[in-house]
Amino acid sequence: MIINTGQRTDIPAFYAKWLANRLKAGFVCVRNPYNPKQVSRYRLNPDVVDAIGFCTKNPEPMFPYMHLLRDYGQYWFVTITPYGRDIEPNVPDKHHLLDVFKRLSDRVGVNRIGWRYDPILISEKYSAAYHLRAFKQMAKTLEGYTKTAVISFIDLYAKVRRNFPEARKVTVEDRLALGKALIEIAGARGMTVKPCAEGEELAPYGADCSGCMKLSDYEKAIGRRLKAPKRKGARAACACYLACDIGAYDTCRHLCRYCYANTDPARVLAQSRRHDPDSPFLIGSYENGDIIHDVPQALWIDRQVSFLPTEN
Repeated sequence: MIINTGQRTDIPAFYAKWLANRLKAGFVCVRNPYNPKQVSRYRLNPDVVDAIGFCTKNPEPMFPYMHLLRDYGQYWFVTITPYGRDIEPNVPDKHHLLDVFKRLSDRVGVNRIGWRYDPILISEKYSAAYHLRAFKQMAKTLEGYTKTAVISFIDLYAKVRRNFPEARKVTVEDRLALGKALIEIAGARGMTVKPCAEGEELAPYGADCSGCMKLSDYEKAIGRRLKAPKRKGARAACACYLACDIGAYDTCRHLCRYCYANTDPARVLAQSRRHDPDSPFLIGSYENGDIIHDVPQALWIDRQVSFLPTEN
């Protein structure tokens, strides 16, 4: 099976020690965000986990614990955007993150890491021309360290509208013009652009619109075929293989204004104070009335198929 860590929060950036403790303990407990008394308990063991997927803005705090991931397949998405602290208040310096990205790529291999440049928002300060300059410079820096650049345009979810009321939807004209240019820039640096839940509109310009974290991406990362059950995407337009997320909403202290996973900064800070790195739960611990379900787990590796080239 595949364990995911990044759809609800940024575990490597803020909860690396907790994850390390969970890997040592061999299990993790996760509350259902829509029915908190329902708890899923997953074993963290390479005998039943084919791969762990990460999505983070700062993988560096996980570096001291990378030896605990040695026996797991893994795939990393690292988000690096050109925004300042007016948009991403607690994200580290981007020049430093570019260096961290390269160090992680050297550790895990070029097929096990992708760059996310998203979400793209356009404003007077962050114009289309600004994005072109920033993306071009970042792509130049990351050349040879990844083959994938994921882009998306800002979605105005209810939480986003509340925390970022001045945000505006990117027009079709801007999406097409900017997307075409980014595809060309990425291609010149050996990267394929994968739009995230943006439909097929950029496919004519050379984008791979089939999904940004598909089963085939995990297969390429681990060098084996996976016989996995079919799953629906997180959204109607999402073809990615996302499930078994061990994170929790309202816990990411980056406090990015475009974030769909945080209700508001006050709740995030309150939740963070309940974090115990020794707890089986990311936030809090066992509570009266918890109904704990041990999730059935098994490897999905197809042992009838030989190794795939990892090209790392």
